[in-house]
Amino acid sequence: MPDSPAFLVVLDADSTLIRNEVIEWLADEAGRGAEVAAATEAAMRGEVDFAASLRSRVEALAGVSVSAFERVIARIEPTPGVREFLTEIHRRGGVAAVVSGGFHEILDTVAPSLGVDRWRANRLDQRDGALTGRVSGPIVDARAKADAVREWADQEHIPLRQTIAIGDGANDLEMMRVAGLGVAFNAKPTVRAHADLVVGPIDLREAISLLP
Repeated sequence: MPDSPAFLVVLDADSTLIRNEVIEWLADEAGRGAEVAAATEAAMRGEVDFAASLRSRVEALAGVSVSAFERVIARIEPTPGVREFLTEIHRRGGVAAVVSGGFHEILDTVAPSLGVDRWRANRLDQRDGALTGRVSGPIVDARAKADAVREWADQEHIPLRQTIAIGDGANDLEMMRVAGLGVAFNAKPTVRAHADLVVGPIDLREAISLLP
């Protein structure tokens, strides 16, 4: 039986793995980018229920062509240092995972291109080549993110004390509490206040020193 990985790092996607908030760019396609951006900011600050906010924001995407995914993917900016950070995780024998309140339709391209091993996100309901304005299946909210950390650690036979969770928004706090180390990165004030550690510069190379 092969040895288990040494540790697990779970990152948020939008504003952590990548610089961007993907839902805002999708909303731009419907002419509602500013409206959705304001709602996203409130959700990340923890001012509203994430699942209810996501459903409301996804409603704004109704009618957007699925061809928008390709345009959004072309605009995505990986966070500075992300490739070096993920490479170092693997060099040290770890697993790199992403759990996101964003969308599989984007992460299924972006995550493997950056070297992520596992990822989980929401799925957008589609019909006749356009978005319906609904989420397909259970919403990946704060509890689902924490459950993903537990599930992946269990599957890889990694003790929770050997897990690191990195995020920026209020919906990342539960997974940060579950993990052995919770790291606020590019984070909202409430997240910085409750994290075990805060990384200030928006460069994931700054987090390499935290790896086992």
